[in-house]
Amino acid sequence: MRRAPVLALLLWVCALFCVGIALFLGGFLLVRVEVSRSSSCADALSPGAPRGGFCEGAPRFRRAVLLVLDALSFAFARHDPRRAAPRPCENKLGVLSELAAARPAHARLYPFRADPPTTTMQRIKGFTTGSLPTFVDVGNNFASSAILEDNLIHQLGQNGRRVVFMGDDTWESLFPGRFHRCLPFPSFNVKDLHTVDNGILQHLYPTMEGGDWDVLIAHFLGVDHCGHRFGPDHPAMAAKLTQMDQVIRDVIGRLQNDTLLVVMGDHGMTDTGDHGGESLKETDAALFLYSPSQLFPPSEGQAEPEVIPQTDLVPTLALLLGIPIPYSNIGQVISLLFTRDALANGTSAQLAEAQALWINAKQVNRFLDTYSQIAKDLPLESLARLRGEFSLLSAEYSALLGANPTSPTSPEFAPRLKELLSSLRSYLSEIYQRMRRSLEEEVTGQEGDGRPAVEAYGLGTVYSAPLLLVSGLLGLGLAMLHPEGMALSFLLLLLESAAILYMHSAASSLAAPGDHTDGFWVPWAPVLMWALAATQFFHSTGHLPTFPSIQWNSAFVGFNQSHAGALLPGLLVAANTFSAQILLAVSCPLLLFWPLVRESRGNRRARGAQGDDEAVMEMKLRENPEGFSAALLQLGMRFLLVHGVQLLASVCAAAVLRRHLMVWKVFAPKLMFEAFGFLVTSLFVLLGFAFVMRVDVAVTGWFKRLVPDLSR
Repeated sequence: MRRAPVLALLLWVCALFCVGIALFLGGFLLVRVEVSRSSSCADALSPGAPRGGFCEGAPRFRRAVLLVLDALSFAFARHDPRRAAPRPCENKLGVLSELAAARPAHARLYPFRADPPTTTMQRIKGFTTGSLPTFVDVGNNFASSAILEDNLIHQLGQNGRRVVFMGDDTWESLFPGRFHRCLPFPSFNVKDLHTVDNGILQHLYPTMEGGDWDVLIAHFLGVDHCGHRFGPDHPAMAAKLTQMDQVIRDVIGRLQNDTLLVVMGDHGMTDTGDHGGESLKETDAALFLYSPSQLFPPSEGQAEPEVIPQTDLVPTLALLLGIPIPYSNIGQVISLLFTRDALANGTSAQLAEAQALWINAKQVNRFLDTYSQIAKDLPLESLARLRGEFSLLSAEYSALLGANPTSPTSPEFAPRLKELLSSLRSYLSEIYQRMRRSLEEEVTGQEGDGRPAVEAYGLGTVYSAPLLLVSGLLGLGLAMLHPEGMALSFLLLLLESAAILYMHSAASSLAAPGDHTDGFWVPWAPVLMWALAATQFFHSTGHLPTFPSIQWNSAFVGFNQSHAGALLPGLLVAANTFSAQILLAVSCPLLLFWPLVRESRGNRRARGAQGDDEAVMEMKLRENPEGFSAALLQLGMRFLLVHGVQLLASVCAAAVLRRHLMVWKVFAPKLMFEAFGFLVTSLFVLLGFAFVMRVDVAVTGWFKRLVPDLSR
């Protein structure tokens, strides 16, 4: 048979599909423009103020401790004594609510809302740069590359602050060489609940009691891993949260008056222990702020805590620690934190709040100007309106608090200042919402019966037998990557595949060489059923085209400990997710071979009685090598075409519904799974057909040795 042309043509078709996928995804998936500039203390951010004025003087806090409890949902952090039978994940972090209630001027607990996708790497990026992640960023969660944008870690290092990190090794990948001291621990093994947390606890308290740090970051993973392994309603979750409660208490006991404590979650958790999407249970984490010194103005009753977007933490920490706000930040300062000093100095709380908001607004406006010159996704009308609003704010701020400020005793001062504060908050909120919208708008025989003697060697099933063995071994390997309950799904796939092959062979009348019919060609119906079985099997094994449904435990099948890198676990997860596409793509040539394998013996004897001594079963294919090649090529093309049509449908849905509310929750993930599924299918179709051709090479070699005359 003509092997090279068949493989070359199939490869060419696969390449065309891949180019099409790349072109569409390049235009559909959002890739946020990253501004490479950095803020500095040389920036003049206030009208009439000296350059670098906002960096001068002693910062509000000399030190800060950031405890990141991965997947700390707000529901986990909030204490509700009225619940008679709380879930294992509830009422275990009592220290947060206790302090917030007993010392409201020193502690507050907030819902800390993340922007989707709620995966760890994107969340770290969000609350260190103040920017928004994009949908395509989720792929970087397992191969994190260094953050090039301006960020808090960079600014702290640039301004002489010693940052010590311990915990999730994702931080080391995102900020290589940025830490004064770094103690990373492997984070990928979700079955391991304690290694990272215990490693942190060995170093956390000695580090706090030492003097070689200014900012201490500890990223605990036990809560997140417990959720992935057991879910939130498990005794292990109660034990882990109780441990974290004690950790927070021990840290608070070691804090000094000039130190700020931030306890936060990077994202929440669903009822199944997953995350990655945009449901409220996934986006609502917890944020707890505390200092031994007064942090907030006196409380005015037990009001419902406001929701704090995660981007707001960036400008807040920057100003509290006396460093420039990162250049690409679009968050808004938590203004309540900037009124305490004003009260202590006897000045108006609103003046200090206005100054913090103005510094924030000037930085965001500067980023907006730079961003609009690089990217073209902001409408000119909106851009002009935002610039006009900022010009009015700048003029009003200059008139009230600039070089020649309005006297605070003036009757008009207080209402104008109040209106200015409202306008500054509205402007910052509008920028944040506008940037979010710009991102959201942008897939064997016996002798003496008339058969040739060569069939005594078992060549009647020479192609299908090894292919079945390979497919069976591959299926066993893939089944081991799934939970035990999925074994029935693999059995059903086997029965369904056998039924398709039986119906196909019963309905087929493959022509002998020389007949003026369709030769060995496989009709559309079995190809379509075989391709659609992959989609059905994908769902029957518990998968969905959403990121939270990915079965991460498959990354550790056969391994008791963590992997050295992300490649092997990534391949295992991919094999688990796309096992249906892999199995049915590799075994696709069976659609060509099975009618020959099932050829009735009566037909063979009838042909023999008529003097037709042609080879039977799969040896027919060797009697017509060109027909064999053409049949393989046609089968591969049809199989790829069916999958390509499925991909095209997903592309069209994503394109037509690109402005739909659920585009990033439903249609974009579906497109990504279809695209990756097609790539996996293409790869294993090529491998399956290449395996058949390798068998044909071996058969040709046997024929040359057994029957030298027949060297075709």
